[in-house]
Amino acid sequence: MLLAGDLGGTKTILALFPTDGDARNPALRTRYASKDFPSLARMLDAFLAEHDVPIEAASFAVAGPVVAGKADVTNLSWMISEDGLRARLGDIPVRLINDLQATAYAIPALTPNDLYSLHPGEAEPQGALAVIAPGTGLGEAYLVWDGDQYRAYASEGGHADFAPRNELEMALLRYLLRRMDHVSYERVCSGMGIPNLYAYLKDSGYAPEPPWLARQLQHADDPTPVIMTAALQVDPPCALCSATLDLFVSILGAEAGNLALKVLSTGGVYLAGGIPPRMLEALRHGQFMQSFIRKGRFADRLVRMPVNVVINANTALIGAARYGFDLL
Repeated sequence: MLLAGDLGGTKTILALFPTDGDARNPALRTRYASKDFPSLARMLDAFLAEHDVPIEAASFAVAGPVVAGKADVTNLSWMISEDGLRARLGDIPVRLINDLQATAYAIPALTPNDLYSLHPGEAEPQGALAVIAPGTGLGEAYLVWDGDQYRAYASEGGHADFAPRNELEMALLRYLLRRMDHVSYERVCSGMGIPNLYAYLKDSGYAPEPPWLARQLQHADDPTPVIMTAALQVDPPCALCSATLDLFVSILGAEAGNLALKVLSTGGVYLAGGIPPRMLEALRHGQFMQSFIRKGRFADRLVRMPVNVVINANTALIGAARYGFDLL
């Protein structure tokens, strides 16, 4: 068996895959609350005590940076190393991989049922692929063809400088620069960025904040779901929240287009992460693609690129398994 995992601050998924199988079909999978365990090693002890089978290799997608075979899980006090896991698992090959890089590894294995098409485009065979993933933060990755298969690479593009394109966004940048030293795309295009957009529009007088919404936000641990619900599921929608999501979608489209230009993703662009599947209607209304394509002389090239939303919630696990199969 191959042991693969998707390790996050809230939940961890561990799964076993037959070594002659495929990454989409685990023999079994178990979900754990990450904070119920003081370390990944203790979680593995519990998992393997229940599933006593020979393991030939292990691969784990980690919600956090992986450097020199070591990783800290974001929002969790786990310290993980490939050497430590290798010793724990009987000296088998073990690899850690950033969760967004794992998501990128999964892209070639996805089927049409795993995707929601925003723009069909005309994919070039073996063309580069771009992955942009707004969740709690903003992840970016890309894949290139090596002559035999696609190879996935992580980046920290979400921390690049936010580049405003109009008066509204220039005022947003000035607003945020008064509150933080560096304004990256993650600050305006992620789960942590949506409250920044909301605060800017509220403080600039774009629309009043309804009293019922102010009460909900006051008691919310995370304001982002409250804002999204008020924009997408309340009838009539809150004007301030709707404007917040419109601005978010426009900025996301622009940055997806920036990434597409940087890696020349003629094979396609993929929106992953936790937020896009929750706002498909907002994404398909046209504002996203207008911002994506609006790149001056390169608009004609961008309009040919397919754009899809990844709606399979197990994508990082699939990618971790595909990465693990390469160890066998």
